[in-house]
Amino acid sequence: MNSRSVIIGALAALLLAGMAGGAWWYAQPPAEEPEVRAPPQAAEAEEAPLPLPPVPPRIAQSDDYDRCLSMLVSDPEGAQALAQTWQTAGGGEAAEHCLALARVALGDAEEGAAMLEKIAASSKRSAASRATLYHQAAVAWLMIATPQRAFDAGSQALKLDPDDTDLLVDHAIAAGGIEHWQDAIDDLTHALEADPRRSDAMVLRAAAWRHLGHDELAQDDVDRALTADPENAEALLERGILRQRRGDAAGARTDWEKAIELAPDSATADLAEQNIALLDAGPGRP
Repeated sequence: MNSRSVIIGALAALLLAGMAGGAWWYAQPPAEEPEVRAPPQAAEAEEAPLPLPPVPPRIAQSDDYDRCLSMLVSDPEGAQALAQTWQTAGGGEAAEHCLALARVALGDAEEGAAMLEKIAASSKRSAASRATLYHQAAVAWLMIATPQRAFDAGSQALKLDPDDTDLLVDHAIAAGGIEHWQDAIDDLTHALEADPRRSDAMVLRAAAWRHLGHDELAQDDVDRALTADPENAEALLERGILRQRRGDAAGARTDWEKAIELAPDSATADLAEQNIALLDAGPGRP
């Protein structure tokens, strides 16, 4: 979907979040009127890939570091063993970083995220490197549905690198997870000022506007996203929600069916399918 998606897919389908955690944005109930949508299962979020930027800024440059990082996707247990041995031999922060990411890759994202935060807090490396560590921790917290910890880690990252658009979008996702919608809008507006082409930021800001009851502003953002990318499944999911809120059930169904067609076997498709099922159940559903 964007540079973050490429990064994530590269290391893992191991790590960085295109729309990671975005399901929270669609799962919150509206203030007054019922809305056709439902949250994904928590277990699905826990199984999602986590972030490991395979590009600079890394926190070190060495053959051992590159080798350890390169093993994270194909052999995370081997990466963990290498990092532990290297750490014992004096590998320092680079070894600790790879070990933290190996813990995430092996399914212990909570421990891995805490390790990343600890390294970031004590590191004497560049602000960009420390921001990367906090950012990785934030996305790991997001992927195990711990948005407050993600928000806090992302806030630390933004102090170090306040203009990074990927970081701003992920921090906005965390803000949405704790219903800090205005904070999310502020982050996304900043990201869009830096990169007006970020359709993912447009869709997320549309959802944030909707949660604050500003459906017209939400519609403006989702229309912009679909103008830039007519096959954006997340934008279609959001437009369907806005259409349903206006009483346009047929239009909502069309958008959700198209979202499923464009992104089958995704969290977006799951949400769209649930919405259609609730639409079919009608106003008399339990």
